[in-house]
Amino acid sequence: MDFEPILNGIMLSLGWQTLLAVVLGVMLGQVLGSIPGLTAAMAVALLIPFTFYFDPWIGIPMMLGMFKGSLFGGSLAAILIRTPGTPAAAATVLDGNELARQGKGGKAARAALFASVTGDTFSDICLILAAGTLAAIAIRFGPGEYVLLIAFSLFTLGSLSGRRPWKGLVSMLIGVLIGCIGLDPITGSPRLTFGSLELMDGIALIPMLIGLLAVSEVFLQMERSTRSLAARAVAFSPKREDNHLSWREVRSLTPLTLRSSAIGTMIGALPGLGATIAAFLAYNEARRISKTPEKFGKGSLEGVVAPEAANNAVSGANMIPLLAFGIPGDVAAALLLGAFMIQGITPGPMAFAADPTPIYAIFAAMLLANFVNFGIGNAFIPVAKRLLVVPKRILFPAVLIFASAGAYAMRGSVFDVQLVFVFGIMGYALTRLGIPLVPLLIGFILAPILERSARQTLLLVQAADGWTNYVLSRPVLMILLAVLAVLLLLVWRQRRRTLGLGLPHTARPPGD
Repeated sequence: MDFEPILNGIMLSLGWQTLLAVVLGVMLGQVLGSIPGLTAAMAVALLIPFTFYFDPWIGIPMMLGMFKGSLFGGSLAAILIRTPGTPAAAATVLDGNELARQGKGGKAARAALFASVTGDTFSDICLILAAGTLAAIAIRFGPGEYVLLIAFSLFTLGSLSGRRPWKGLVSMLIGVLIGCIGLDPITGSPRLTFGSLELMDGIALIPMLIGLLAVSEVFLQMERSTRSLAARAVAFSPKREDNHLSWREVRSLTPLTLRSSAIGTMIGALPGLGATIAAFLAYNEARRISKTPEKFGKGSLEGVVAPEAANNAVSGANMIPLLAFGIPGDVAAALLLGAFMIQGITPGPMAFAADPTPIYAIFAAMLLANFVNFGIGNAFIPVAKRLLVVPKRILFPAVLIFASAGAYAMRGSVFDVQLVFVFGIMGYALTRLGIPLVPLLIGFILAPILERSARQTLLLVQAADGWTNYVLSRPVLMILLAVLAVLLLLVWRQRRRTLGLGLPHTARPPGD
């Protein structure tokens, strides 16, 4: 094994500018994530356009730091004001807010921080160990294998989103349709441009992401009363034992944290399930094996640790298909893929074969961000309640301005700013109809790859004189067909079982 790329990647992530970028990213992420309405995905989406102007090893670590920081910040909002920033934090509300009502918000927040960092680090280590091996296998894949993988990803992301699978499929097909706008990659003829010169190049990824995630959320929040600002403040108990975790509590919670991290990692590695499913599965498993199940829902630290470890572990596991195959598993991975591509890094098996140094630098930056997240998180908890009452009448107009500036900064195009608001309206309408946005985004990103691979596959089928000869001549494709068939059956059965657990039905679809 050549250790030179690994050492070079670590050195890239340990420069003083990179360290400063990670610290700033984590701080900004925790602040934004703790404000209701600003989710982790929204925070990253707003930052992506500006990373283009940074050196790659300043912009990318800053974005990773912001993402990890905002994940923990979202749990603070769930614990202190009973307002989960994302559906994945809904399980944390059940016991976290009960602890806050008892004056133990500090203890609950520190338990969430411990579980978040542990789960995130656990999945990052699994990513580091698995991504290179999977990439070595993936480099042997041809267009037929890629068509199968992408079709499987689109199907699971579409059909397994929410309680009504047809809505996920509709969302995914809308994304594929939008991805077809522009010039045909083979013939060069315009498609769905309606004579518009601006649409000849297709829909830009960044305006679409900002519009669907950030602007649509502003429109949704504008429906609420102006008196509903952020939320009421929660008083912390003056007792030290109510604001800190003892070593005895840490030791007793560690086995549960690792078990929940493993659950989140397994769920995150499969496209379509996501952090919400992982959080509730871990919560129910923790309650099942607990010696005191009657305390769940009444202020149990186990009820805080289990979902937080699981939903944070999903974030690292979602990077496994992204870095190994170039296929994002959820909206967060899709955002990171867009940022990587802006910086000239194309994840996938060829990235490991050509120059793995950037990939190892990303691994090192992720682990570094976890340690920074833990240190800053401990200092941030005592002042969190002050930041949780930012008036929305000030926050959301600032988000609109920031979103417009970010879209315009990409290409200096007013058309991109217009696209932001068009997709903002679209995201608002789809959310109100209960149609999830994640399948749309993933469908849009994967549509060009699927089309190119499908056309190449058809040419290879013709050269092989039929589908039978083509499939039988590719053992990897036959094995993949069998494996994906089994996985699809297991995922579908697990999804039905999970929905039978009684997950709370929310107006907003999971993952957006």
